[in-house]
Amino acid sequence: MAPSTNPLSRNDSDALIANPQGGLPRLLEIMARLRDPDSGCPWDIEQNFATIAPYTIEEAYEVADAIERKAWGELEGELGDLLLQSVYHARIGQEAGLFDFNSITKAIADKMVARHPHVFGEESRDKSAEQQTRDWERLKAAERGPARVLDGVALGLPALTRAVKLQKRAARVGFDWPSTDQVLDKIIEESRELVEARDSLSAAEQAEEFGDLLFVMANLARHMSIDPEAALRAANEKFTRRFARIEDCLEELGKTPATSNLAEMDALWDRAKAEEKVANAEHGGLRRD
Repeated sequence: MAPSTNPLSRNDSDALIANPQGGLPRLLEIMARLRDPDSGCPWDIEQNFATIAPYTIEEAYEVADAIERKAWGELEGELGDLLLQSVYHARIGQEAGLFDFNSITKAIADKMVARHPHVFGEESRDKSAEQQTRDWERLKAAERGPARVLDGVALGLPALTRAVKLQKRAARVGFDWPSTDQVLDKIIEESRELVEARDSLSAAEQAEEFGDLLFVMANLARHMSIDPEAALRAANEKFTRRFARIEDCLEELGKTPATSNLAEMDALWDRAKAEEKVANAEHGGLRRD
């Protein structure tokens, strides 16, 4: 694919960009103009795949955050921001002669048809969601061809998510503990090794032992059908909520965290925790944190 130039005249380009009903072609044209080396935005012109990738990850998380908070009024905008990232990468690829938005959409459409023979082909739809997941993974493996078991697990995933995916891949070929009992034993073992590392090993060795413990914790989450990323996000939210309550209580006393002390804030934390339990009980909630 040769590098592309803007196929529209300036007047046609301006008209499309000014059309609020222009849809996806309008967005693609806006990106083409932003990246125009002669008249585009200097910042946009300088970007490449690597510099845009962190924004892509951030926008995906903001979509997930809006869904987690059930902020439906924000979700439309967040999805638009995420779509813009795909358009951005598509334009960079088009300029480099690698691919364009049309080839991207064709590839994903072809993949969806190929991976759903029970919908678009002759295969029976009489299967469970679990069976469909197994079939999906089988088709993915066939597409990859001969490969090592752990090949293809993206390096850019959040570390906890990648740990779970690596463990799932290994489990498919039988490399897995049969129950949570062995995982819990391993957590105890890794915890002891981390304590020993803290007392006698270098900072790098301590970090390695800490990583080992996190990896086994991710394994326990997998065995218990818990999403570790979601669990940690919930814990972060709980900490944020309760610390805000500490600040509110201190403000009532004419104080701030900086003018308080650990004992006082610890007592206020316990108070916030107790208040939440009472509120949840009154509203029939099931939260036990």
